Amino acid sequence: MSTGAPPVVDGGTEARPHWRLARAAVLVAVFVCAACGLVYELALVALGSYLIGDTVGQASIVLGVMVFAMGVGALVAKPLQPRAAAAFAVIELTLALLGGLSVLGLYAAFAWLDLYGPALVGTAFVLGLLIGAEIPLLMVMLQRIREQAAGSAVADLFAADYVGALLGGLAFPFLLIPVFGQLKGALVVGAVNAVAGLALVCTVFRRELSRRARLVLGAGSVVVALCLGYAWVTAADFEVTARQQLYRDPVVYAERSRYQEIVLTRSVREVGHADSDLRLFLNGDLQFSSVDEYRYHEALVHPAMRGPRGDVLVLGAGDGLAVREILRYPDVRRVTVVDLDPAVVALASTVPQLRALNGGSLDDPRVRVLNTDAFGWLRTAAERFDVVVADLPDPDETATAKLYTVEFYALIRSVLAEQGRLVVQSGSPYFAPRSYWSIDASVREAGFATVPYHVDVPSFGDWGFLLATAGTVPPVLELPADAPRLRFLDPDVLRAAAAFPPDRARLNVPPSTLLQPRVLDYARTEWRGY
Repeated sequence: MSTGAPPVVDGGTEARPHWRLARAAVLVAVFVCAACGLVYELALVALGSYLIGDTVGQASIVLGVMVFAMGVGALVAKPLQPRAAAAFAVIELTLALLGGLSVLGLYAAFAWLDLYGPALVGTAFVLGLLIGAEIPLLMVMLQRIREQAAGSAVADLFAADYVGALLGGLAFPFLLIPVFGQLKGALVVGAVNAVAGLALVCTVFRRELSRRARLVLGAGSVVVALCLGYAWVTAADFEVTARQQLYRDPVVYAERSRYQEIVLTRSVREVGHADSDLRLFLNGDLQFSSVDEYRYHEALVHPAMRGPRGDVLVLGAGDGLAVREILRYPDVRRVTVVDLDPAVVALASTVPQLRALNGGSLDDPRVRVLNTDAFGWLRTAAERFDVVVADLPDPDETATAKLYTVEFYALIRSVLAEQGRLVVQSGSPYFAPRSYWSIDASVREAGFATVPYHVDVPSFGDWGFLLATAGTVPPVLELPADAPRLRFLDPDVLRAAAAFPPDRARLNVPPSTLLQPRVLDYARTEWRGY
């Protein structure tokens, strides 16, 4: 029987009208804010991975600093609880501004100031501080709508928070990066963050805002909107200017693919030089210079072509330059190229300068290109190849280090035909000797006999390779009798390439495996500073 009394909830607090809708609005705000917060974290990790290359290190720094700062933020929020709604709105506006501009600011710190490390730590701490203050304030706001047992309120908040984090984690790689890119993606999330926070406060909790608070929030909203809007409009010009700051020569092509940043630069033709210098960079690492790439690719390909060579497998080398050298042998029947990034292959096939350099090799009817992960493809490959050319990016990132392990070379051995040869680009025995000899140890541990050799490539310095055959008998390091006329490599040069002076002598280092990627640590340590 109704008594006509107002509804009473736990603790005797009078419920607000439409409290269920108000409570749902708070939980939706928690959901959206959690998604935005996780995107900010992922954006910092991804940017660091692109710019620095150390995915594990960048993730550890960002997550460690942000989680610590979130704890500090939760404590800082205690004095703000009496004015929870206004404080929450200010925090969301600040978070939207700083989070939305975080990628832009860090890229600027990297390109112009050389202060990326300190800037990353500072940004992660401030964002974590603001994110950490959200939940305590939202808890107070939720209880003001309808007081309930603390355990139930915490369960509701964290359920919405975790589900929102799932959305943010999925949206970042599959929606924001492909559609907007890193810089604009962060701006979009900042705008969503601001709208979600203000919408909650200005609807459900508008009566708790004083006139002064409303004016401050209105002015703050205009400032945030103008800043994010201006950054959106100028994002393309900023990215071009900042990117050019990182390269010596003018950038003639740039693209952020799903896997990496691809940049082509071309120098202005200088007096005394017949051609300008075309250079390809992946995630900032030089892949080749058109001035001397023939030295690298002749040394990589031709020693491995001595013997049966009807079927050739190329791992990496989506630029088509190694394939160009392989196709100089008319008895090659088929070349299979396995390169992860279709954007690199498309670039090599369509950009006139690069196509002229590789001779249109990827369009040859004997060439088949597979855009997939080399490790995964080898696990299921049923074909056999006379020659395998492993021309893969250096093992200075987690994603590429697995391509220099015992397990990877064992997979290659499983697809080698009888009398087949493997050649591996192995880095510099001078600048990175432990990396080089660890790769040699990994190849030998997989059941190969190896012949190390190295040549001078001016753009890279002293650069090393490994020629290998399955078994215990090392291959003969010679050019094929029918080798085409080469610009750099001849029998005398190749013979000298097998000699290592005392300061580049073999090192006794252990092999690298999937569970112990030693080559990753070696590469990061040895290339630091170059």
